[in-house]
Amino acid sequence: MDFTLTREQQLVRKMMQSFTENEVKPIAAETDRTCQYPRENIEKLFGLGVMGMCVPKEYGGAGADELASAIVTEELAKGCASTSDIVAGHCLCYEPILDHGTEAQKRKYLPMLTKGGVLGGFAITEPNAGSDASKTQTMAVLEGDHYVMNGAKCFITNGSEAGVFVVFAMTDPAKGTKGISAFIVESSFPGFSVGKHEAKMGLHGVMTTELVFTDCIVPKENLLGKEGKGFGIAMQTLDGGRIGIAAQSLGIAEGAMNEAMNYTKSRVQFGKPISKFQNTQFTMADMAVRIESARLLTYQAAVMKSQGIRCTKEAAMAKLAASETAMWVTTKAVQMFGGYGYTNDYPVERMMRDAKITEIYEGTSEVQRIVISANLGL
Repeated sequence: MDFTLTREQQLVRKMMQSFTENEVKPIAAETDRTCQYPRENIEKLFGLGVMGMCVPKEYGGAGADELASAIVTEELAKGCASTSDIVAGHCLCYEPILDHGTEAQKRKYLPMLTKGGVLGGFAITEPNAGSDASKTQTMAVLEGDHYVMNGAKCFITNGSEAGVFVVFAMTDPAKGTKGISAFIVESSFPGFSVGKHEAKMGLHGVMTTELVFTDCIVPKENLLGKEGKGFGIAMQTLDGGRIGIAAQSLGIAEGAMNEAMNYTKSRVQFGKPISKFQNTQFTMADMAVRIESARLLTYQAAVMKSQGIRCTKEAAMAKLAASETAMWVTTKAVQMFGGYGYTNDYPVERMMRDAKITEIYEGTSEVQRIVISANLGL
C-alpha cells in the first residue's frame, strides 16, 4: 500500500500545520485552563472547508478523501487535542448522513454541516449502554407523521454546541440491537434539551454533555436508513470514528515528542544537554518507532476506507495502537521534563491528560481487542 501523499494531501498538511501553529497552539493552554470552547477557531475551520473534508462538493464539502481528513485531525492534535476532537466528533455526524441518508436528507443537512457552519454530534452512549449498545433505553415511538423520543444520552462530544445530531434509539426493544434505529435530530426540535456538562480530566475545550429527550418530536422523514438498522449504521460509522481517534492520538504523541525533543536539547545537567544521555536517546528512539508504527496503521485504515474496503479490524488496530502510543509517549515526555513536566508551565502535562481519553472513547482498548480478535477468525 502506497502512503506517498498526493499533492492535495500535502497541501492539506501544509495548511493545517500553518493553522495549528498560528491559530490553535497559541491559545491551547488558555483553552484548557478556562474550559472554553474555541469558537473562533472552529468558525475559521468551517471557512477553510475542514469541517466537511470528506463531503462531496455538490453538498458543500471539500470532496477530499479519508487520509486527508485524518491528516487534518493529526495536525490539529499536535497543538490542541480539544480542537481536533471537536472536528472528529463533527465528522461522526455527517458521515452516516452521507452514507445512509436519503437524497433529501443529504440536500438538507450536509450543506448545513459544511458551508453552513452548523456543528454536528453523534449520540449513542447512555449510562447503562456504553460498550453494550443492546442496553439502549432511549425510545422512539412512531405516532402518525413523527416519532416521539424519550430518554437520555451521556458523554456526547459537542453536546451543547451542535445543532444537528445523529441519535440512536430503540424502536423495538424486544429485538435487542436489531431494534435500534438511527435518527437525525436538530437541537431546535421540541423536547430536546442539553443536560449535565461533564467536568473532565482533559479535553477541556470540548463541550461534553448529556442530551435529554422529553417527548421530543422527530419528523418521520428524519429516520436515517430503515427501522432496526441503526446498530449497523453505528458500527460502520465507528470504523471511521476510530480512524479519527487514531489520527488524534497520533497527533498528540507527535506533539509530545516534539516538545520533549526541544526541551531535552536545551536542558543542561551534569555539564551537557540531557538529549546527549543514552537513556534519553533510547527513549526518543522508542517514541519514534511507536509513533511511526501507529502512523502506518492509521494511514492504512484511512486509505482502505477511502477505497470502500471494509476496515473494521484495521480501524480497531489503528485506534488501539495509536491511543496506547499516545499515552505511553506523553507519560515518558512528562518524565523527561522532570518536575517541570508536572506543572502547567509546559504543555506535556495537558497532552498526557488529553491522551488518556483516547484509550476509552470510540470503544475502549479492551473493546478494540475484542473487535480485532473477532476478525481474526478465532
